[in-house]
Amino acid sequence: MDPLDIRHAPDRGRFHAEVEGHACVLDYAVAEGRMVIRHTGVPEAVGGRGIAGALVRAALDWARDARLRVVPECSYAAGFIQRHPEYADLVDPA
Repeated sequence: MDPLDIRHAPDRGRFHAEVEGHACVLDYAVAEGRMVIRHTGVPEAVGGRGIAGALVRAALDWARDARLRVVPECSYAAGFIQRHPEYADLVDPA
């Protein structure tokens, strides 16, 4: 797979990439110093390639740089954080 070109659209609350014509997205909202990850979506046609993980990693790295706490409402993002404890310090315990 070619390197993933992940783009950030903060005005839309979205990280996104196009893979073989398919839109892959991570949707979030920011309020009160918290980034709420709401949804991660990768079409089945391009699934299983680590795209969702790359989107979550990009979002978490951005949240860290922006000094935001993270609320992983999306089950995929929550699982990603459990599998990657280097991001556990970002999670808002509330």
